[in-house]
Order: sequence, then structure tokens, then C-alpha cells
Amino acid sequence: MRRAKSPDFVLFLAMVMLLGIGIVMVFSSSAVDASVNYGDKYYFLKRQALWALIGLGALLVAMKVDYWRIQPYTKAIFLISLLLLVVVLIPGVGITAHGARRWIDLGVVSFQPSELMKLAFVLYLANYLDRRQRIMGSFSRGVLPPLILLGIVFALILVEPDLGTAVAIAGMVFVMLFVGGAKVLHLFMVGLASLPAGAWMVLGEEYRRERFFAFLNPWADRLGSGFHIIQALYALGSGRLFGVGLGQSRQKLFYLPERHTDFIFAIIGEELGFVGCIFVLSLFFILAWRGYRIAVSAPDTFGCFLAAGITTMITLQVIINVGVVTSLLPITGITLPLISFGGSSLVPTMAGIGILMNISRYTKS
Repeated sequence: MRRAKSPDFVLFLAMVMLLGIGIVMVFSSSAVDASVNYGDKYYFLKRQALWALIGLGALLVAMKVDYWRIQPYTKAIFLISLLLLVVVLIPGVGITAHGARRWIDLGVVSFQPSELMKLAFVLYLANYLDRRQRIMGSFSRGVLPPLILLGIVFALILVEPDLGTAVAIAGMVFVMLFVGGAKVLHLFMVGLASLPAGAWMVLGEEYRRERFFAFLNPWADRLGSGFHIIQALYALGSGRLFGVGLGQSRQKLFYLPERHTDFIFAIIGEELGFVGCIFVLSLFFILAWRGYRIAVSAPDTFGCFLAAGITTMITLQVIINVGVVTSLLPITGITLPLISFGGSSLVPTMAGIGILMNISRYTKS
């Protein structure tokens, strides 16, 4: 019988601080919008607080249920998530917003299946790698099967369309395959073979092509495709070192789109300044450090792959979101974990952190 100890407190503290900052910044960035469009400045705050409570419940359950007991159910969780990715594409079932069909209406709230798929894929692949470690050096028997599943998931999410989430999942899978023993040459050749498809995905659709060229030179179309990133850069630049003050953002006054979701980091930069941005990124760094530390110290390979996958899932999403907001990457719709508004991302992320904390109870050090 395994002997449990206290969960990783530093990881928990970093998560709680990020969650608290997220709730405050969701309110700050959305209050004006909510007051004008919903007649209640607390509209988004109340929903985010509710999602945070649900997320805490998921975290506590994941922290209490021994992680190895999940292993027999990983295939079922993955298949259910895959089914939901198909269901969301059915007209009349999936909700269409901003030209994308990504959400399923649950009555009171809406749910985004692709966010659940991130965690489901981590669970499935951790189990797969644990059971097939000896053959991961073989491309056909070890690496190819999860890549086929990745192709199916990638295609379904791309149809929604949601290129950012699809790329994040692909990156996560490649990292997990590397950790699981796949040969670097195999992964490199797959990446190289994917370049033409990647170029087609970026340049094949007009709106993606516009976003890519806006990334190269946003001021070429400052009122069109470059508007998002220009307003985000104005927000970050206005914040300078210490920010204009909490609640004092000007860009949230209907200048910056998606201010409480995908571009909330820009509002953090404007209101809390460079210091605030560095503090938030430092908390994410601590979360990543503790997560990978748990992976290295896990008592078994399933726990190792699971911890590495969950940590990579969160870390890659942070890198992509911050890269987009700071104009280091082309614009794509992906939220900032634990910070942005939305329960579809928040609850699976907190459940994943709960699993990390559960694994930390059995680590070797």
C-alpha cells in the first residue's frame, strides 16, 4: 500500500494566486461591457466565481481520488471527449459564435468540448505510454497510433474552427511522446512532413491568411485584421512599469476586443504594468516548475507521464496566449489558463492541477 503525504503546497498556492488574480481581472476588464450589454456589471464576475467554485470541487475530487485509479477509465474518458467533438459540429446542437461552432449549450452555461479533450488526451496518452514503453522506439507500433488519434482530434477541432487549441494539443502530444521514449528523429520527421499542411492551414483560409500578415505588419490594416494586436500593444505600452491602476484601463472601454477572455493579459499589462505581468508569469513559472518536478519524482511511469502532460498542457497554453497578446505569435483564439473568463477552460485546468497535487502526495522526494 502506498503511503501518502501532504500535497504540494507551493503548487496549490501558485494556483490559488493565479485564480484570485483571474477573478479580479475578469471583473475589472468586463464590468463596463457587462453593465452596457447585460445591465449588470457583475454579470461575468458572478459566472467566473461560480466556475471557480466548480473548479475547486473538481480539484478536491481529483486530489483525493488516487491517480492510478483513473488509469482503467482513460480510454472511456477519451472516447467520450471525442464524441463530444463530433456532437458540437452538429447544426442545432453546437452554438455558433464569431463564425465558429465550438460550444454546446447546457442551458445555464455553454461548454467547449475541445477544452475537455486537452485533459482527456493527456490521460489517454499517459496510460498508452505507460503500457507501451518498450515499443516506443518503433515508429509504426509505438508512435504512429497516437499520431493517428491526434490527426482525428486535430481535424475535428480545426473544422470548428479552433486552430489555437488544435496546435496546443499537437504540441502537448509531441512533448509527451518525447518524454515517453519516442525517437527524436521520428518526431522531427513527422514535424517536417507536417510543414506543408501547416502552411496550408495558415494560408488556405482568408481570415487566417489575414491574421498571419497582420502579425507580420499589423499597421498595414490597422482598422481591420491588425486591430486586435494594435489595441493589445497600446494597452501593454500604456501600462509602462507599474500600470495605470487597477480598474483604470482605457482599452477595456470597447477598444480592445476579447478583453476578458483571449486578451486579458493585455489588460493586466495596462492596469498592473510590467511588474504585474512579470508577477503573473512568475506564478506560471512556479506552477510549471512544480509540475515537472512532480513528474520527475513520481513513483511510477503513469504518474510521470500524467504529470508531465498536464504541466505541458498548461504551459503551452500560457506560451501561446502571451505570445499572441505580445505580437510574438499570429493571433489565434486561446485563453490564458486560470485567468481568462470561461469555465470550459478553468474547470479542466483545475481538475488537472488536482491530479498533479494527488501525484505529489506519492512522490519520492
